[in-house]
Amino acid sequence: MNEQIAAEADTHDFTEEVKGVSLTQDAWKRLKKNKMAIFGLIVVTLYALVSILAPILPLYSYSHQVLEHVNLPPAIFNGFKNAGELWLEKEEAYLQLVLKSENRNELTQAERQKLAGIRDKIANQVAENEDGEMVNPHTRIYLLGTDYLGRDMLARIIYGGQVSIMIGLLGTLVSVVIGIIFGALAGYLGGKVDYMIMRVVDVMYGLPYMLLVIILMAIFGNNIYNLFIALSLVSWLTVARVVRGQIISLKNSEFVEAARSMGAGTWRVIFQHLVPNTAGVIIVFSTLRVPQFIMQEAFLSFLGLGISAPYASWGSLVQDAVEGMSLNPHRLFFPALAMTLFLFAMNFLGDGLRDAFDPHSKNRQ
Repeated sequence: MNEQIAAEADTHDFTEEVKGVSLTQDAWKRLKKNKMAIFGLIVVTLYALVSILAPILPLYSYSHQVLEHVNLPPAIFNGFKNAGELWLEKEEAYLQLVLKSENRNELTQAERQKLAGIRDKIANQVAENEDGEMVNPHTRIYLLGTDYLGRDMLARIIYGGQVSIMIGLLGTLVSVVIGIIFGALAGYLGGKVDYMIMRVVDVMYGLPYMLLVIILMAIFGNNIYNLFIALSLVSWLTVARVVRGQIISLKNSEFVEAARSMGAGTWRVIFQHLVPNTAGVIIVFSTLRVPQFIMQEAFLSFLGLGISAPYASWGSLVQDAVEGMSLNPHRLFFPALAMTLFLFAMNFLGDGLRDAFDPHSKNRQ
C-alpha cells in the first residue's frame, strides 16, 4: 500500500506543470517588499500624473501677473484668506512698521487714503483674467503664495516640475541610447573599435563635465533646447562604460553562440540578444540618472544659464527666490521642497530597482 502511494506521488510530481518566473516578475516580487522603493514609486507616479494633468487642473496661469499681489504669503498658513485680504493685511503691517520707525501713533491722511483706496479696489476692481473673462482678481486664493511679479507659486511649481522632469527623462533617454550604442559596439567588437571608443570616453572623462555644459550653453544660447542638448551630449560616458562591461561578460555565452550559428548578424546579436539581457542594469542606471539631470539643470538655472522666462523650472524658481528669502521664505521653501521630495523618491526607487534586479544583492528580500 505504501509503495503504491509513493508511486502515485512520484507520478504526480513528474506530471505537474511548473510555471517559470521571469526576471521581471522576480524583480517585481522583491521590489514590492522594499517599502522605501514603493514609497518612491508612488511619489514619482503622483508627480507624473500632476504634471500630465496640469492643463486641466483648476490652477491659475503660471505666467499671469497681478502686480497688486506681489509676494503674498501662502493662504494655507493664513486661514485660506483671499488675495485681497492678504494684500490689505500686508499694507497695514507695512504702515505699522513705518509708524514704529518714525515714533508716530497715528496714520497720516495720505496713508489713510491709501488704505481706503486699497479697500475700494478689493471690493470693486474688475480685470481680465487668463481666459479673457472680466472678474475681480482679489478673490483669488493663492495656496502657496505669489512671487515677485504676483504670479501663483503653486502653478509655477507644477509647471516648473513639468520642465524639470521632462529634462530629467529626455536627457536620461538620449544619454542612455547614445551610451548603449557606443558601449555595445565597443564591448562586442573589441579590438580597434573598442580602443578608439574607450579612448574618446577617457578623454571626455578627463574634461570638467559642468564646465563643458556651461561653455556649450554660453556658445549656443540660453534656452531649454540648448540646455537639453548640452546635458545629453556629455552625459553618456558612464552608460557606455557600464554597457560595455555587461556586453563583454555576455558575448561568449551559449545563447550568443546559438544566435551566431543560426546566421544572426552583428547588429542582430547586439541589439536583439545582448542589449535586452542588460536591460536590468540599464533600467536601474536610468532611474538614478534622472535626479542627476534635474540637479544639474537646477545648478545651471541657479547660475543664470538654465531655463529662461516665461518658462520656469524648480531650479529657476529657487534662483529667483534666493535674493528675498529672508523676507519671503515661502518662495524658496516650496520649490525646494517639491524638488527635494522628487529627488529622494527617485533615489529610493533607483536603489530598490538595483536590489530587485541584482540576484546577488546583499539587500535581497
